[in-house]
Amino acid sequence: MKKTRVILTGGFLGAGKTTLVARAAEQLVRRGKRVGLITNDQAANLVDTAILKEAVDAVQEVAGGCFCCRFDELLTAMNRLVQTGMPDVLLGEPVGSCTDLSATVLQPMKEFYADRFQVAPFSVLVDVKQVRTLERMRKSLAESQSPRFPENVMYIYEKQLEEADLIVLNKADLLTQEELAEVESVLKQEFTQAPVITISALQGAGVEAWLDYVLETSEAGRTIAEVDYDEYAEGEAALGWLNAAIRLTSETGIDCRGFCVNLMRAMQASFREFSAEVAHLKLHLAADEHTLVANLTSNDGQPFLRGGVEGSPTEAVLLVNVRAKTDPDQLRAITQRCIAKVAGMAVQATTVDLQSFAPSRPTPTHRFQSVV
Repeated sequence: MKKTRVILTGGFLGAGKTTLVARAAEQLVRRGKRVGLITNDQAANLVDTAILKEAVDAVQEVAGGCFCCRFDELLTAMNRLVQTGMPDVLLGEPVGSCTDLSATVLQPMKEFYADRFQVAPFSVLVDVKQVRTLERMRKSLAESQSPRFPENVMYIYEKQLEEADLIVLNKADLLTQEELAEVESVLKQEFTQAPVITISALQGAGVEAWLDYVLETSEAGRTIAEVDYDEYAEGEAALGWLNAAIRLTSETGIDCRGFCVNLMRAMQASFREFSAEVAHLKLHLAADEHTLVANLTSNDGQPFLRGGVEGSPTEAVLLVNVRAKTDPDQLRAITQRCIAKVAGMAVQATTVDLQSFAPSRPTPTHRFQSVV
């Protein structure tokens, strides 16, 4: 029986995982490979799932917790994709605040399911700016200043890098070659267990080389990091999460791009006002078989939009995903207030579903103490 190659791509919130997975899926299809995708989140109405369904039809979603805590559901999703499409490659994207995947997902997969699945080296994606955020955080703590995220949140970020088989430095297009060399040097000095490659998932640069590596290299889950689950749980709980599905209607038509831009800006202003730091804000608006995607990864950043909806449709469906350093109730209030403000009198915004919460303590199904 031919084994399916499983490529898991981790990394912190906003690192660009979904962009890389979508780009990789497109390139694999061009290579003649059958591809399946698995997304992961703490709740339903995930923007990533909607985005990836535009790249590949075969997409499964594991919701309600990380892959490690929903290992059986992950296997069910993988088997369902194999049974229905016989994919050559499965691409999986874990929750951005999840770590310890080598011990809780890769090792049990290698130990119990090696007859069906061949696990690729575990890639951990990192935004070039996140590396600098880590350095600034350390400096802020040393100088008793307030960092962007608390230390327990950055603990997760560091543990992700500690367990990587391959560190993928993303968004290379944002820095000069000299700046990139400096960031690469920091990663190589601190995380010596993994090689570092540099890509721009958005522009496609380096993605082919990354694919070649994870398709051809056999060693996966070479490192199990020591993880303090108390600090890990506190780091996840420090972030408020919100997933919402909103139905937009208007007799005069909806300016979809304007609505998304204005909503991003209104929420960004509210985050600043209430000292709530956004880790990742994603919007997915669908209307008349067209889609528009927008995202924001910091309070000081610029919203990025791609795609578009032609004309001014009278109906649209908006998905909103937010992860931010704030209380879940405040996050809900900010989101609802900003949607109502941007909709105004011209657009009716009806909430179909909205969940706002702090993730519960991670409780993995399996946890291996050593590499198998």
